[in-house]
Amino acid sequence: MKLSRRDFFRGSGAVAAGFWGLHRYLNAAEAYQSEIVAYGELQCDPHRILDLPKGFTYTIMAKTGDPMADGLTNPGAPDGMAAFTLDRDRVALLCNHELTNDNTFLGPYGLKNERAADIPCKKIYDSGKEGRMSLGGVSTFVWNRKRRQVESHFLSLAGTERNCAGGPTPWNTWISCEESVLKADSTHACHHGYNFEVPVRSRPGLCDPVPLKAMGRFYHEAVAVDPATGIVYQTEDEDDGLITRFIPNEPKKLHCGGRLEALVVKDQTSCDTRNWPDKGAAKFAINQAVPVCWMPIEDTENLETPTMRAAAFEAGSAIFARGEGMWYGAGKIWFACTSGGIAKSGQVFYYSPSPYEGTCDEANQPGTLTLYLEPNNTQLLQYGDNLTIAPWGDLILCEDGLNDQFLRGVTPEGKIYTLARNGYFGCSELCGVCFDPNDSTLFVNIQVPGITLAINGPWEKMKCS
Repeated sequence: MKLSRRDFFRGSGAVAAGFWGLHRYLNAAEAYQSEIVAYGELQCDPHRILDLPKGFTYTIMAKTGDPMADGLTNPGAPDGMAAFTLDRDRVALLCNHELTNDNTFLGPYGLKNERAADIPCKKIYDSGKEGRMSLGGVSTFVWNRKRRQVESHFLSLAGTERNCAGGPTPWNTWISCEESVLKADSTHACHHGYNFEVPVRSRPGLCDPVPLKAMGRFYHEAVAVDPATGIVYQTEDEDDGLITRFIPNEPKKLHCGGRLEALVVKDQTSCDTRNWPDKGAAKFAINQAVPVCWMPIEDTENLETPTMRAAAFEAGSAIFARGEGMWYGAGKIWFACTSGGIAKSGQVFYYSPSPYEGTCDEANQPGTLTLYLEPNNTQLLQYGDNLTIAPWGDLILCEDGLNDQFLRGVTPEGKIYTLARNGYFGCSELCGVCFDPNDSTLFVNIQVPGITLAINGPWEKMKCS
């Protein structure tokens, strides 16, 4: 997530975290809202890490600076994640780290990047100039379900910039997205703003850092892959961002190139979906499925933000208010627009692909876009970000708010409930929410100070409701 006004206030809040944390725990009945009661009231965590309903517990998997199995240290700023089954007892959790080349005190290589000398140069995308290598990347946890502990933890992608979110693929890889469009300069040896594909492994080892240039160079946030077609959908974290799709030339081989296209609302060229009152645009209605088509974006390797956005919008594409988290579930592509809505506090959309998605017959039965959620109430949703789909069909949504940050659940009927609250009041966002594919464990990050958690509890209450 790009540095913004709310990041400034969050940083100010970190300085006063002790005071505000004490204030909050002296006022344990501090109000928060839910439209339905799901798991009960949140219980104040005496360790001030994560407040959960009664019966739920968390396990700390790692903290920033912890030693890893490859001799490096756990990087800071954990962000987007996804979990992959390795075998009956183990799951691999791939975790982005939203770091820049200035964050050496949070990087995995030591304060002077001294441990990077042992890594082959071909395994580091941008080794930088003047000792200023890019410090973003991906780490992999191997989590034992039965023992509820980390068996191994290691770096799996190195030398990238501001790896924010991404998404899992049906062929068992993780696509990690750079939320940066920095060019090669006095400290960077390479351009940034790309996606990278990271294989799922159980043993330490860095992947080859190959930028997927045909997927576009822009402020990438998250992706979701439709397993029926292999088409990759993408969000862009900008106030006037696009929703794009990438149709690979060869299924499961993103590095072989493909077509990049922007979403267009049919019969509403240059549609503004944000519902911002100061823009005077017609309101984009809740729960109304509107047909869409897709517009080609040419010269994807050289065209970059903001040129790409402006040209696409002028040609007819829709724009969205900071598209962030994205996930495939129940045959749909779900995504959050962090600052969308009349109150600018968040929207959630879903895209229902055409039965003929990406083919010549698509125009006869187009996919549809639906605005699923726009509460315009910061007590119910404030800056929804990373999201996932629970095994029982609910949407689980991270907040990146100015005040308390919550995990919110949303039922298929669009009713919101509160699942957890960040105990580090005013300091940082919750991010990376995802479930173990074959277990009820929920994983999540607290980005600052950098804690990865595994949550368990009586999920059956919602499965049966």
